Amino acid sequence: MAESFASSSTQTGRNDRPPTAGPVAFAVRTLGCKVNQVESEDITGELLARGCRLVAEDEAEVIVVNTCTVTAESDRKARKVIRHAAGLAQRPRVFVTGCLASVDPSAVEGLAERVISEADKGALPDRITAATSAPTPRRRGVTSHSRAMLKVQDGCDAHCAYCIVPHARGVPRSVPVQEVVARARVLVQGGAGEVVLTGVNLGRYESNGLRLPELVSAVAAAGVPRLRLSSIEPQDVSQGLLAVLSRTPAACPHLHVPLQSGSDAVLARMGRLYTPDQYESCIGAARSAVPGLVVTTDVMAGFPGESEADAATTREFCARIGFSRLHVFRYSPRPGTPAAAMSDQVPAETRSRRAAALRELDAELRKRYVSGRLGQDASLLVERVVAGPHGPVALGTTEDYLKVRCDCGGAEAGQVMDVRLRGCEDGTVCAEPI
Repeated sequence: MAESFASSSTQTGRNDRPPTAGPVAFAVRTLGCKVNQVESEDITGELLARGCRLVAEDEAEVIVVNTCTVTAESDRKARKVIRHAAGLAQRPRVFVTGCLASVDPSAVEGLAERVISEADKGALPDRITAATSAPTPRRRGVTSHSRAMLKVQDGCDAHCAYCIVPHARGVPRSVPVQEVVARARVLVQGGAGEVVLTGVNLGRYESNGLRLPELVSAVAAAGVPRLRLSSIEPQDVSQGLLAVLSRTPAACPHLHVPLQSGSDAVLARMGRLYTPDQYESCIGAARSAVPGLVVTTDVMAGFPGESEADAATTREFCARIGFSRLHVFRYSPRPGTPAAAMSDQVPAETRSRRAAALRELDAELRKRYVSGRLGQDASLLVERVVAGPHGPVALGTTEDYLKVRCDCGGAEAGQVMDVRLRGCEDGTVCAEPI
């Protein structure tokens, strides 16, 4: 890949800055999903291991933009970020990776001078160091993240009508179990109190006949203090997975199970692989198997053909299920997907109104859940310790995915402390050490 880059720069004149004499100053911008966040962390760690320096964008010689292309709005945001990076006064090289770079690399490079598209994230550090004469790689250290995301799977073959991801990321593929376990051990050694298994379609994990339940067991056995799944489709919430979660002390009693719509008709048009009744049965089985299970979800407003009755049905369904949190997305047509070509597009103002109604429901559901938890105990993973008006304050996440602030009590980042939930201020739950 480095040879390809050198040839490109000679022919186009994009990269007219001389090679850097000292450590390369770089910045990273990440758009989109948790998988992108994990991959950006990997790129950052590799560049740091090669002697590069992580700095603010306005100080960087190289800016990496990790893009998302799931909707037309995602593309617009990515183009804006790329143009902004390329236009900074220090004239940095801008390396664009991620799904937009996979789907339309020529359009990416046409956005501005000094923009280089590289869809292969694994090759990106080599291209950057080859272009900037960065120092020779040295031994990589361990992470310092308290909650560490661990990518174990990539690719998707679901082909939902609104989604370009199968085209951008390819077919499902998985990291071997032994490699995942080794990475998990490194994360724990680096101070991670929680490891989040993540993937583009996590439920499609498969390596040498081993599926997600076996992976969860293997990672938990590696000594991970807390273990969480990032997101899993309802059809992949199997009895085997629930059995493993129920008997694994490290497993957090929280699942994020995307819904998208509570309407039979809309789910069918989306190409989703379940009905509302099947989804409800899935959640019921999960709650029966895992005591105290909390469920969060994704829900989309304004998919083509969605009627007012469909939208109302979705809100009623979400209220009945009793999610603790809704991640609300307003439908945005993505060129190249079947949904973008559907004739019955919902007007933008209607999509916005329906999304706003779902967000109001989200606020009600979150308030209801938190109110039911006040006065109860929780296990808080400390992610940061900050200065407070009366001493150090711990900020972190509970096992049921509440964001909590609490008097520090001497705890440090990466530690788990027992707390009692007392109230809520500005969307953050307040607690006291036990």
